[in-house]
Amino acid sequence: MFAWLTGTGTTPPAFLEIRSSKFLIISTVAAAVFTDVFLYGIIVPVLPFALSGRAGIPEDNVQSMISVLLAVYGGALLIGAPICGWVADRFDSRRWSFMVGLLALAGSTIFLVVGNSLALIVVGRILQGLSAAVVWVVGLALLQDTVGSESIGEAMGFVGIAMSLAYLLGPLLGGVVFTEAGYYAVFAMAFALLGIDAILRLLMIERSVAAKWRKEAPQVITNTEHKGDTNDHKADPGYHAPEIETPAVTHERRKVPRVFSLLASYRLDAALFGCFISAALLTSFDSILPLYVNELWGWDSIGAGLIFLAVTIPSFTGPFVGKYADKHGVRWLATTGFIITGPCFILMRLVNHEGIRQKVLLCALLALIGLGVTLSLTPLMAEVSYAVDAQGAKRPAGFFGKNGAFAQAYGLFNMAYAGGTMIGPLLAGLVKQRAGWGTATLVLGCVSFVCVIPTVIWCGGSIFKLRKRQKAGKVAKTEGPRKTSPISSTSASSEVNV
Repeated sequence: MFAWLTGTGTTPPAFLEIRSSKFLIISTVAAAVFTDVFLYGIIVPVLPFALSGRAGIPEDNVQSMISVLLAVYGGALLIGAPICGWVADRFDSRRWSFMVGLLALAGSTIFLVVGNSLALIVVGRILQGLSAAVVWVVGLALLQDTVGSESIGEAMGFVGIAMSLAYLLGPLLGGVVFTEAGYYAVFAMAFALLGIDAILRLLMIERSVAAKWRKEAPQVITNTEHKGDTNDHKADPGYHAPEIETPAVTHERRKVPRVFSLLASYRLDAALFGCFISAALLTSFDSILPLYVNELWGWDSIGAGLIFLAVTIPSFTGPFVGKYADKHGVRWLATTGFIITGPCFILMRLVNHEGIRQKVLLCALLALIGLGVTLSLTPLMAEVSYAVDAQGAKRPAGFFGKNGAFAQAYGLFNMAYAGGTMIGPLLAGLVKQRAGWGTATLVLGCVSFVCVIPTVIWCGGSIFKLRKRQKAGKVAKTEGPRKTSPISSTSASSEVNV
């Protein structure tokens, strides 16, 4: 009955080429990210009403309960992300894991719409956090499977656009629809979006699955299959840095879980730290900007929501930023992003009185911050893939399993990003409350500068080892070609670049 949708052993499903195209798969992942973030956002203006008017929480306790629900969501995301990564890397198809995430999101929305008690709302937030873990972990791993490390940066750019639009439109439309049409109209909008997302996920066919009907091998080479690929076209010679470990080191590391082998890479750790800081900086505005423009200029919730357009518009450069990272590496691109973001945060202390010039200044600084975050976050999301690629290239084939370790790596990314979204608003809100707007923006600017150091040193591979190889290359050119013994060759190749 559903052979046209799923195919059979001998008959391909309908529209196989379109459904397994890179365009449709990237669009499906971007739509899933948009749906997840949008449904998270539209709940924000509704939660106070749901807690006080439906769950019977006293007005004095609503603020603390909102904080608890944020923590519940973040906790579910943090716990679910590594589990989703471990599971996804052990299944041949990521599609059905993706569908499970959609079911969790639908269940979350149902619990929230019918929730007339705190317990039901808490369950809804837990399911929402688990759904986010599936979407981000499985979705980004699916992107890697589809486009490979050669184009993952450009694909991440489209995901970044979807995420930024959802962050902007979710709370804004949630507040407007709730004000104009009521509580249930907000969730009607949510279910309509879920329906579109479900259609895309059902239609999508992974390229590795489609290959069995095309009678050809999958086009994407996993990180365990391209041993010795040096990617010479990259401008940064330390980009993937595929080096072979000695048998002794390999045997020792096979005894520990694979995720710990990933975390032993300073390159991956630097990328995760950069993603954590970028997420913290991006979401820090959530807790201080709307209140500040209301205090300073009397803007209502719609005006406070529209000011986020200045941060969101630069995210449309994401695909171009990611494409540049694919060709030239991440190090200086991400570093530039943090260097731009730091001073702009500090200069926001100058926005402190009424006047059209003040509003123009705020919008200009917000736009530059949005550009800086795009320059840092988009390449660093791709750097997670590059780092895993490099780790797989210097280990025996099959070390990370037949599907590689991309889902587990993006599980770690998800944990880092979730941690940033929890710490950023909390840090900004507490500092502003205790020391004022100027001090809060100063602290955020300094946090951005701190991230410059690990980004320069380790993103794209250790800069010290890169300089050493470049220096050795110049010496070799000066001395001319020479013979090397098998022992010295093995010793040179066994250097571990983490």
